[in-house]
Amino acid sequence: MLITAIPQYLQGITNAKVDLTTTNNTTIYTAPSNADFNVSVITSILVSNDSGSNDTITVTLTDTDSAIFSVYKLEEIGALSTKELLINSLVLKGGEILKAQAATAGRLHVIASIQEINKIRVNTSAIS
Repeated sequence: MLITAIPQYLQGITNAKVDLTTTNNTTIYTAPSNADFNVSVITSILVSNDSGSNDTITVTLTDTDSAIFSVYKLEEIGALSTKELLINSLVLKGGEILKAQAATAGRLHVIASIQEINKIRVNTSAIS
């Protein structure tokens, strides 16, 4: 994702990983709130179910005003399967939080692939 009015540089590429061992709402990733960052781009959210039973997951986005928005509500994940939740990229502004909640503890694992975009070029950038 590129906003042409603002110079941007890929600062980092990472995977955020969560094992949903409880049914609590669990943080997957928090977008950096450093003033130099424009956005974080979530390019993939994989959910793996390692149990022999179907389960569901709820994914939410909490904005900087603490408002909660549903991304997926009770999305079914088949037994012993992996599902890609995103069709298109999901953009997070600085300080926004991506969270997940499993219907049943100890079954689901989440991996989110993330690109962090910076307004200034940093010598320690992931890409020279």
